[in-house]
Amino acid sequence: MGRALNSGWRRALARAPLVAAEASAWLGLSASATLAAPLNVDYGLWLSGLRIGSGELSGSFEGTQYRLELKGRLSGLGALVGGDGSATAAGSVTSARPTPAAFTARVRTSAGERSLRMGVAGGNVVAVLVEPPIEEKADRVPVSEVHKRAVIDPLSAMIAPVPARGGLTDPANCNRSVPVFDGGTRFDVVLSYGGTRLIEKAGYSGPVLVCNVRYVPIAGHRLHRPATKFMQENRDMSVWLAPVEGARVLVPFRISIRTMIGTSVVEATRWGYDGPRIVPTSGQRLRNSRPQ
Repeated sequence: MGRALNSGWRRALARAPLVAAEASAWLGLSASATLAAPLNVDYGLWLSGLRIGSGELSGSFEGTQYRLELKGRLSGLGALVGGDGSATAAGSVTSARPTPAAFTARVRTSAGERSLRMGVAGGNVVAVLVEPPIEEKADRVPVSEVHKRAVIDPLSAMIAPVPARGGLTDPANCNRSVPVFDGGTRFDVVLSYGGTRLIEKAGYSGPVLVCNVRYVPIAGHRLHRPATKFMQENRDMSVWLAPVEGARVLVPFRISIRTMIGTSVVEATRWGYDGPRIVPTSGQRLRNSRPQ
């Protein structure tokens, strides 16, 4: 049992550098937006209450065009297996959601390195290069061209536009089904309203929209893998979306996912002051909660 548990920890830690990018693929919301000014957020990564890594999200916006960069690295317990990763995405914010044009990612662990380059046009994937290629498995659900249409890459999904009218933390902004393709797997992420909280931490003071999250695998996943069934039945996943004044967008402040070896939490540790102004909080504030 000890060997199996250690193996599980190593697999989880090996994937940790880009967990923010993957999890944040669950954040696409509807409506168009005109964006301006940079955004910089630092994140911490915890697993079962232990700090194992960190990451930085930076973005630049000009009109409806955007470019995002995410960097992550393991530390503390995570340093036992080593690893770091990065991802970039560029495109435009139009219609119902971000429309990516390009996505790249790189992950390096003690087991090796993998890179991904993906080209997108009109929401449809037109080119994918994964090196080394994803290993073929008998129980892997095939990915067809149909699965690459009208999709969002994981990093672009960190831009969550909200309607031009209505409140930024309107409960309806949670209720979405987000089509994601990460270069190898196609899945939907279904969000539903869970509540609204007022927080004051990491340089942010104001409301966050709490969305419950469901994972729905479509293609590219391992059909008989225990982790697939676990995530499909997982009801303990959520994301906190923080509004950014002026840009009419929400970005992730906190992401919590129960895994087979404990709860993984990605949470902002510094909210950048060089981006758009933060929506001010109202009179009441909720007590800060620590990642669990």
